[in-house]
Amino acid sequence: MATLQVCHLGPLGYREGLEVQEALVEARAAGETGDWVLFPDHPPVLTVGRNPSAGALRASPEVLRERGIEVFEVRRGGDITWHGPGQLVGYPIFDLTPRNHDLHKFLRSIEQVLIDALASYGIGAARSAGRTGVWVGAEKVASIGIAVRRWVSYHGFALNVNPDLADFELIHPCGLDGVRMTSMALLRGESAPGFEDVRERVVRGIAAEFGYSDVVQVPASRAWDIVGDQGRADRREVRPRNATTGESKT
Repeated sequence: MATLQVCHLGPLGYREGLEVQEALVEARAAGETGDWVLFPDHPPVLTVGRNPSAGALRASPEVLRERGIEVFEVRRGGDITWHGPGQLVGYPIFDLTPRNHDLHKFLRSIEQVLIDALASYGIGAARSAGRTGVWVGAEKVASIGIAVRRWVSYHGFALNVNPDLADFELIHPCGLDGVRMTSMALLRGESAPGFEDVRERVVRGIAAEFGYSDVVQVPASRAWDIVGDQGRADRREVRPRNATTGESKT
């Protein structure tokens, strides 16, 4: 019987969130734990994937510094995106070996989970040919960027529940000029769903789509125990950009 471990990490800086992911990836690859989905509550942050587009970051270093927004370069697929309050961020730490190492199918399955969750609220979302993510008409409501190490997935998805969409004006979302972002709150108006309810529906969808027979809620302390077991010093893939020059730090 496949069990999915679900962990709401609570308020967490982006660097610390990556630290937890990396520890779980190593533990999962070693067979020391099962599959997880992590749900962090990140402060406003911009992350840049492996394939950044020129000019995707629209805001100046001064504006970012004034708003207290850091920019991190990471190894996931995709371009630049924003994470922050009001956004449901989920990191699936899944062993893809039983799934035939099929990353394309994995991405499509995550999209389907989000499409189904939105449909349960009466929001008609869909894929957009040639573009990863979930869309409502011409507007994007969810972004997806996955990395794989030793055939274990990390990074994940971001569903706009009720974020401040003005922060997306700092970037060309996913490097796509002219893309407008939307949210469940904007689409539903006064009947916008509660954050906890959205998370629960997404978890149920993940369990159904990926065939988990059991879902276990795991405290954040358990995830941090695994971080401690793995050691912290040698697994830093994230590189913060200098807030003044925009250059990467090593």
